[in-house]
Amino acid sequence: MRMPHNNTTAAPSASVRLRLVALPVEHGGWGMLGAPILLGLWLAPSPAGFWLSLAALGIFLVRQPLKLVVSDYRQGKRYLRTAWAERFLLGYSVIALVASVMAFWQAIAPFWQPIVLAIPFAIGLLYYDLRKQSRQLAAELCGSVAMSALVSAIVMAAGWSLLPALFIWLLLAMQTVAAIIYVRVRLRLARNQPAQRTPALLIHSVMLVVVIGFLLMGWVSWPVPLVFAFLIVRCWLGLLPHSLATPTPLVGVQELVVSLVTVTGIRFGV
Repeated sequence: MRMPHNNTTAAPSASVRLRLVALPVEHGGWGMLGAPILLGLWLAPSPAGFWLSLAALGIFLVRQPLKLVVSDYRQGKRYLRTAWAERFLLGYSVIALVASVMAFWQAIAPFWQPIVLAIPFAIGLLYYDLRKQSRQLAAELCGSVAMSALVSAIVMAAGWSLLPALFIWLLLAMQTVAAIIYVRVRLRLARNQPAQRTPALLIHSVMLVVVIGFLLMGWVSWPVPLVFAFLIVRCWLGLLPHSLATPTPLVGVQELVVSLVTVTGIRFGV
C-alpha cells in the first residue's frame, strides 16, 4: 500500500537554530525600537506606556517568524523550522494582543491617532519583508518611521495632546532616517562598494537647519540642535577613510550610543 506523501522535511532538533527563527537578523532594529520606548517612558511614564512598549516588542518580534512561515508556505514546504516559526508567531501575537488590550484599558487618553498615521509605513515595511527585501532603503526608512511613532502613542496614553506628541515623533524620525542613510553609506564604503558621502552629510545638514528653525520658533531648546550638530560630526568622522576599518558590530554599538545621546537631547530639549 502506498504511504501518503509528507511534505515535512525531517531534521534533528539540533539543526534548527532557534535564535534565527525567534529573533530578527537585523540588529539595528533593536535600537530603532528601543529609542521611542525609552524616550516615551522618560517623557511620560505610565502603565499604559509600559503595555504599549510590550505590545510593540511583540509586533517587532513577529516579523522574523512571519517571514519564515510565509516563505515556506509559498514554496509548498514544511520544515522543522516552519513548526517552530509558527509557535513563535503565535506566542508573539498573543503577547502583542494582550498588551494592546491592557494599554487601551489603562490609558488616560486616546492614543490611536499616531498608530493610524504609522500604518502606511508599517504596510510598506511588511511589503518588503514578505518579499525578502528587508534591507532595501525604502524598507528600512518605512520601518524606522513606523517604529518612531511609538513615542507619540506612549506620551498620548499618558495624557499628552496630539500635536506635541506628533512633534516628538518627527524629531525622533528625523534622527533615525539620517542614521539609516549614514550607516548604509558607511557600510558600502567599508566594503569597497560604490557610494557617495554627500547624501549622508546633506541629510544631516538639512536636519540641523530644520531643528535650528524649531529653536528660533521656540518649539525646542538648545539640547535638540546641539544633539543634531553632534550627529553631523559623527557622520563626518565616521565617513573618513581611516574610520571605515571599524568592525561592523562595533559600528552597531556606536549607533546605539548615538541613539541614547539623541534621546537624551530630545528629552531635555522639548
